[in-house]
Amino acid sequence: MARQAPSPGSAPRHVSLLALPDAAVSTLTGIFDVMNAFTLMDMPDALGAASVPFRLEIVGEATGPLGLASGVPVNVQRAFTEIDATDIVIVPSVLLPQQGWKKDRYPGLVAWLRMMHDRGAVLCSACSGIFLLAETGLFDGKDATVHFGYAGAFAAAYPSVPIHPERVLTISGAREELVCSGASMSWHDLVLYLIARYAGATAAQEVARLFALQWHQDGLTPYLVFEGKRDHGDGDIQSAQQWLDKHFSVAHPVEEMIRRSRLAERTFKRRFTQATGLTPLDYVQRLRIEDAKRRLERTEAPIDEISWRVGYEDPAFFRRLFKRTTGLAPGAYRRRFRIPGFAR
Repeated sequence: MARQAPSPGSAPRHVSLLALPDAAVSTLTGIFDVMNAFTLMDMPDALGAASVPFRLEIVGEATGPLGLASGVPVNVQRAFTEIDATDIVIVPSVLLPQQGWKKDRYPGLVAWLRMMHDRGAVLCSACSGIFLLAETGLFDGKDATVHFGYAGAFAAAYPSVPIHPERVLTISGAREELVCSGASMSWHDLVLYLIARYAGATAAQEVARLFALQWHQDGLTPYLVFEGKRDHGDGDIQSAQQWLDKHFSVAHPVEEMIRRSRLAERTFKRRFTQATGLTPLDYVQRLRIEDAKRRLERTEAPIDEISWRVGYEDPAFFRRLFKRTTGLAPGAYRRRFRIPGFAR
């Protein structure tokens, strides 16, 4: 969809930043400060904007102090029931309890979100804020993202929403009016996207420079930690997985698993794939790459040595597989995730 460039002197867009008892204070206040930089610093020209692009309000169920998930209070500036129209709604990340997201706790707020959407608002979520937005039903059949640690819980709660935890941003809807950012600090990407969309690319670039923000241009795949599915109830396959946890680097691990299981090869492979969602070979490769990631992060070992230690005699094959799995070459991964020398 083609977007019009911001016009000089245009009225600022009203942004409703939701404060919920479940919200994470860092995401909420971080979004507020970065999007409000044009006003706080009184310098739209210096930030590359024709005018102040946003007018932010922290909104909630009632005005006044509200304790967030961490116990830190914020001041709710306006009750959502007083707002008949807004341009952008942002739900910050929320902290899920151990039992998961409880639906139907905010029926009035969900109804208000639908009404704002009907009146033209762009609805945004940061990280796990999508749990609330998904209750509106507006995301059914439309791409969304969430923190990869919550992806399973979200898929179980909202099976009609295609979820992509490896993506930094998803932009959906006929008007590109449904916007989600993924894990944790990818709210930076959400805010920079909104600034670029409504204030221009130059403004987004200058804000990124001012706050030392970076776009997650490699996506979130490098951050994902592989954890094989274990709750499938197939005892033979669980035993094979437990053996693999410590022996994935041996030669021919798939053949060894089959031999130890005493199942027919075809039966074992079929049951393993049904139970884990991966073929035995794919599962072995994911375990090996996960171990290689830890070695790259925590040791100075050469990449060829790491390749051999995790089970690959051909370093070139290992490099290709690593990049295909993580989105980064081993050397680039090490530079991104190793602990800096001054912090060791």
